[in-house]
Amino acid sequence: MNYRPRLVLAGLSGGAGKTILSLGICRALATAGLRVRPFKKGPDYIDAAWLGLAAGHDATNLDPFLLPPDRIPSLFLEKSADGDISIIEGNRGIFDGMDVAGSCSTAALARSLAAPVVLILDATKMTRTAAAIVAGVAAFEPGLHLAGVVLNRTAGPRHRDILREAIESLAGVPVLGLLPKISVNPIPERHMGLVSNREQDAVDPILDGIAAVIRDNVDLDRLLAIARAAPALAEAAPPVRPAPRGDGTRPVIGVVRDAALWFYYPENLEALERAGARLVTVSILDAAPWPKLDGLYLGGGFPETHVEALAANAVVRDRVRDLSADGLPIYAECGGFMYLCQGLDIAGTVYPMAGVFPVTTTLCARPQGLGYSVARVVRDNPYHPVGTVLRGHEFHYSKCQAALGTCSGTGPGLPGAEAFALAMERGVGMLDGLDGLVTANTFAAYTHIHADGAPHWADHFVAAALARCTARG
Repeated sequence: MNYRPRLVLAGLSGGAGKTILSLGICRALATAGLRVRPFKKGPDYIDAAWLGLAAGHDATNLDPFLLPPDRIPSLFLEKSADGDISIIEGNRGIFDGMDVAGSCSTAALARSLAAPVVLILDATKMTRTAAAIVAGVAAFEPGLHLAGVVLNRTAGPRHRDILREAIESLAGVPVLGLLPKISVNPIPERHMGLVSNREQDAVDPILDGIAAVIRDNVDLDRLLAIARAAPALAEAAPPVRPAPRGDGTRPVIGVVRDAALWFYYPENLEALERAGARLVTVSILDAAPWPKLDGLYLGGGFPETHVEALAANAVVRDRVRDLSADGLPIYAECGGFMYLCQGLDIAGTVYPMAGVFPVTTTLCARPQGLGYSVARVVRDNPYHPVGTVLRGHEFHYSKCQAALGTCSGTGPGLPGAEAFALAMERGVGMLDGLDGLVTANTFAAYTHIHADGAPHWADHFVAAALARCTARG
């Protein structure tokens, strides 16, 4: 059995204050000397990055849709092993999942980890009704341990006193904190949610300020006691992983990590290393030379916020295009795909990108693909065997500008359906239910995947890189 102090922080909806509470608790406990291990329910990269900074330790995404059910407990045990407490931030409403049964919800995740739940409730303009809401949450699904409530956006001492008395006496759930109204969001938001930590000049003062609010208004000692009372977890079988390669050859895969592209699940990078790759960091913003590469991984991010710098860096744009034409294994997701295109159209100005694919993407005012996706592999490629069903997610405000089959070979457009490796069974993809453009050994898609949900991916990527390494001697 495994003893893991843990808490799930849940809300009634998005915008309830889960992230601020999670960041403040992580920062306050880490500052007090505890080894905090943060987790984020769902696929979000940005919230996870903020949690990691607050806790002083990388955050792990726990996603019941992307990961096999038996991987959730084993991944949690693996990533929490050396911590004093684990803080798991939920997403959306506590019971909101993939269907009317609430599959893949925050509540379902809490039950799978036998974790006590602390509910954060926006108490704006309510008093006794808050008790009815809390009582309803506590009774709605069997097996949920609602251990406490933190009330957000309270108006003053009288409001707080009534709220506390009503909830504790009528719902029987302890109130662990009462947060005041905060006039300005300490972390600004944009079209894709929170502004990333990479775009903030002073991250530590922001997090320290949030932690101070939490210390002053939340009973951290009671939170710790609840977390430490969580039951021990049974052993969970780790995933079956291939044996290391016998000859010790380690192909070099460049991972683009800069202000433009930085969306990577740590488990994806770990999977590549376990499969035998040596990872090096490269940048598409910096014109400095790269080391010799046997593969290249371009994750998601915000190419649109750095579009002028990317367009001006013709050295790297040409480099990437030439490497693709030369057969380098290249894997790109979302923002990485946008960079590999011919151009990026923002408000009528088309900025040149790497030109690997003769496609122009256009940034739109509304989401063009948002949510979980399911795709079937329908074309040979170095990374995903034909017939494989991939679970992923997409979140993009860009779209492909042209129609299928409009690529002339000399100008921008889109290839025909035969150039796409993925047929979308759920989600949008690039166009007409297709995703995953392939040319030579380059694969690019709007779909993000998690290595633990696509265990073949890392081995195939590294095998392609190893073949490249062996061929060049």
